[in-house]
Amino acid sequence: MAVKIRLKRLGKIRAPYYRIVVADSRTKRDGRVIEEIGQYHPTEEPSVIKVESERALYWLGVGAQPTEQVAALLKLTGDWAKFKGEKDTESKVKVAEPKKPFTVDSSKKAVLKPKSEKKAPAAAPADDAAETTEA
Repeated sequence: MAVKIRLKRLGKIRAPYYRIVVADSRTKRDGRVIEEIGQYHPTEEPSVIKVESERALYWLGVGAQPTEQVAALLKLTGDWAKFKGEKDTESKVKVAEPKKPFTVDSSKKAVLKPKSEKKAPAAAPADDAAETTEA
């Protein structure tokens, strides 16, 4: 049985994301898989690439063949260099910067009260005037 490490497409039209999977080479692209070993989200900035290195190295060691796209991803994560025994096993994947916590800008004007709350006090004196005419 020929085993491949390839991408399984998920997501919507024009918004794809992929799972890196190990599957028999004869199965459909999105068909039954042996194991899922990672994720790839190309539409995010920077692209998200997560690979379980231990499992990827195991499958490469037992003879699974990566597709061209997966081989490129494994080279980015450094797993391909680990498998081949090369020196440069450092990951070159860009990581998104963490979001800054929200801070209130004190130099800006405070939020005004809604219009419905402003009209309520104005209506109260009119009611007082109506009561004084009845008495």
